[in-house]
Amino acid sequence: MSNLLYCKNCKIYNLNKICNICKEKTISKNPPKFSPQDNYGSYRRKLKKLQKGE
Repeated sequence: MSNLLYCKNCKIYNLNKICNICKEKTISKNPPKFSPQDNYGSYRRKLKKLQKGE
């Protein structure tokens, strides 16, 4: 897995192919715009850690 994935139903980003909340398939989406608050930083760090372990 190399990108953040987006659930159209829940309108949230995650790293799973299936949404944890609604159990629907997630899609690859363009990354969110830059923000100083970095709302998706935790997801990026998890993704980096997963890729490093492979």
